[in-house]
Amino acid sequence: MGDDRVWGRNPVKALLKSGGRRADEIAVLAGGRGPLGEIVALARRAGVKVSYRTRDQLTAMAGTDDHQGVVARVAAAEYAELEDLLEIPGRRREPPFFLALDQVQDPRNFGALLRTADAFGVHGVVVPKHHAVGLTEAAARTAMGAVEYVPVARETNLVAALEKLKESGVWIFGAAADKGVAPWAADLKGPLCLVLGSEGEGLRPLVARACDLLVTVPMRGGVGSLNVAAAGAALCYEVARQRAQGPKTA
Repeated sequence: MGDDRVWGRNPVKALLKSGGRRADEIAVLAGGRGPLGEIVALARRAGVKVSYRTRDQLTAMAGTDDHQGVVARVAAAEYAELEDLLEIPGRRREPPFFLALDQVQDPRNFGALLRTADAFGVHGVVVPKHHAVGLTEAAARTAMGAVEYVPVARETNLVAALEKLKESGVWIFGAAADKGVAPWAADLKGPLCLVLGSEGEGLRPLVARACDLLVTVPMRGGVGSLNVAAAGAALCYEVARQRAQGPKTA
């Protein structure tokens, strides 16, 4: 397996703090101070090799000059198994909360959704293997370190994966541009998976039919729908809001 590059102060700090993927090397700007010193200390406590490079060398490693003086070499991002995701809520003593993405193709949207998932306590994300973006460098960069905390399962058949979630007692809520129930009118406190559709097309018909209920964020302005990342943030917030008012354990 090859290696990957993570750069920028916040993503590298998240990498070192998460206990997930192992960093093989942390390269920092020679003479760098302040936040870079904190990263060096974290790396040394974790037993990770630290090297000092020029700005040009770091740019060559990252493939961009937007590295903020630090680049990490890590094992390429790996996908989790769906079964692994199903075990997480029990360990945390929380009702299951999953996110499924139906052919989301923009890495910036995927990265933003991973960051939202981390912020609101999503236990894992499910994506299809085909016609969808994966754990690319661009997605990881947008996620700002969330890729180290939110496991992602990649399934050949998304509908089959949703049926497996149903068998484990998880309710499936699909996000629709219209004709769905307002999210605050739905009970989102129990075990659930939110399904978000692709940019432009939304949920595929087969995926929509696999959902137990469709929810729609009401729009009061002139724009007809939200970007998938924005819709995901609004819906995840509503789940967290409802759960804060209810029991914290399943």
